[in-house]
Amino acid sequence: MKAMGKVFKYGDNVDTDVIIPARYLNSSDPKELAMHCMEDIDSDFYKNVEKGDIIVANKNFGCGSSREHAPISIKVAGVSCVIATTFARIFYRNAINIGLPILECEAAVKGIEAGDKVEVDFDSGIITNVTKGETYQAEAFPPFMQELIQADGLVNYIKKA
Repeated sequence: MKAMGKVFKYGDNVDTDVIIPARYLNSSDPKELAMHCMEDIDSDFYKNVEKGDIIVANKNFGCGSSREHAPISIKVAGVSCVIATTFARIFYRNAINIGLPILECEAAVKGIEAGDKVEVDFDSGIITNVTKGETYQAEAFPPFMQELIQADGLVNYIKKA
């Protein structure tokens, strides 16, 4: 399983209120949520993100409340994966549950810049910065997690079982 796209890069402590502002939580429509993804930190994100693009962030990405709306808005906006130094644990679990691949890799975060083209191989955990010709090693997803993500989340995975 692979992903490839251009990078949107953010700093430390990007919380769920920044990922999807609370003022939009009166909607449960994933497409509506995606239209407002990251708008308080990057007002042009939704206009510029393309299917397959990648978010790279520093420490504690997804901190704050435990809402699943945050990873849903990222995924439906077209982001193929998120790479960060660390994730808030509840965001990590919610992302996997809805089928959004996420990887922790400090070296990649340090080496990748906004706009770089990046490829991620989830089988090996290798992150390749195509723009710079550099590679970084993250932990590969175990097969059961890859199946969960390929099924588009936990609910669909269980339905297939």
